[in-house]
Amino acid sequence: MNFTFHTTPEIIFREGASAELGALAAGRFKRPIFLTDKGLIEHGLVGPALESLKAAGLNVLLFDDVAADPPEVKVIEAVDAARKHEADGVIGFGGGSSMDTAKVVAVLLQSRQTLHDILGTDQVTEKRSPLVLCPTTAGTGSEVTSISVITSNDDEKVAVVDNALYPDMAVLDAGLTLGLPRPVTAATGIDAMVHAIEAYTNIHRKNPVSDALARNALRLLAGNIVTACEKPDDRNARSAMLLGAMLAGQAFANSPVGAVHGLAYPLGGIFHIPHGLSNSLMLEPVLKFNAPNAAHHYAELADVIAPGATGDDEARCAHFIKSLIEIVATTGVERRLSQLGISHNDLPRMAEDAMKVQRVLQNNPRKVTYDDALSMYTEVL
Repeated sequence: MNFTFHTTPEIIFREGASAELGALAAGRFKRPIFLTDKGLIEHGLVGPALESLKAAGLNVLLFDDVAADPPEVKVIEAVDAARKHEADGVIGFGGGSSMDTAKVVAVLLQSRQTLHDILGTDQVTEKRSPLVLCPTTAGTGSEVTSISVITSNDDEKVAVVDNALYPDMAVLDAGLTLGLPRPVTAATGIDAMVHAIEAYTNIHRKNPVSDALARNALRLLAGNIVTACEKPDDRNARSAMLLGAMLAGQAFANSPVGAVHGLAYPLGGIFHIPHGLSNSLMLEPVLKFNAPNAAHHYAELADVIAPGATGDDEARCAHFIKSLIEIVATTGVERRLSQLGISHNDLPRMAEDAMKVQRVLQNNPRKVTYDDALSMYTEVL
């Protein structure tokens, strides 16, 4: 078997590490731009990290206007702000949107390329600026992936995929995730579980390293998400969720995602539904759709989340799907598109947009057609 595996070269996993960001990042840059969102500032999560950077003598520009499912216009605003500051490095502090924005800013900061030049796979031709990422949710795993997903001016999800997007350093501080609201904990945690599952069933780049990471990630996530939802200050559960999300990120960075993500993207692009929630909505119909082709792999994952499952592949596959959906339901996350204001009139456009995401649909264990996508959307309407 031949495969190549990439990941972030330096990973620091320690509660309290975000308050030492200045010392940890010292020597990488002198005038960084710090990308985050206003909500994190209001909740007091940003202050200690900023203070540590300033204490280390760094001239930091705070950009707190990152938006969910980062719109193209906001990403360009961040690039312009960084250039005006004459930034020599980038820090992304927050959820997937902050980290995805930071990746693109780091690539474009000192480059002659435009955003549209780097869209797609392996289109980055110039050296990126130093980049440090610090996640505040246990979900996207963006701190260890080479992918940035943004929303175009046409409300379509587009991606930059390039090894240049791996940061120089990832700082993971489970303390930042303590007390996260139940809906955020649930949606981001389910997002991470989807990463692990889809990495494990990729038909093109599945490999033993990603498999091992995916299995361990799913064990940690499935075993702790309900506790993290019900006991938001449980340090052990929060640490396990953050580690699981990172491992899942490493897995899918090398064995990319499939149809759950492909069908979720239009929900974020058109309706601005948070990415994790979009994935959780599409998880059950896609698992059932894939079952005829992925029964063996789903059966193997049943041993991870529901030890003791018996029977042949089909029986254990069914047990896996049932057990996983029970976990999802227990978190209390929304289960129907109609709960979010989507009607049957919206489904054709969603299916059309999903078909444009062949970058991820090509990895799915079962080919998805327009009619298939429409049927799966209808199933969860």
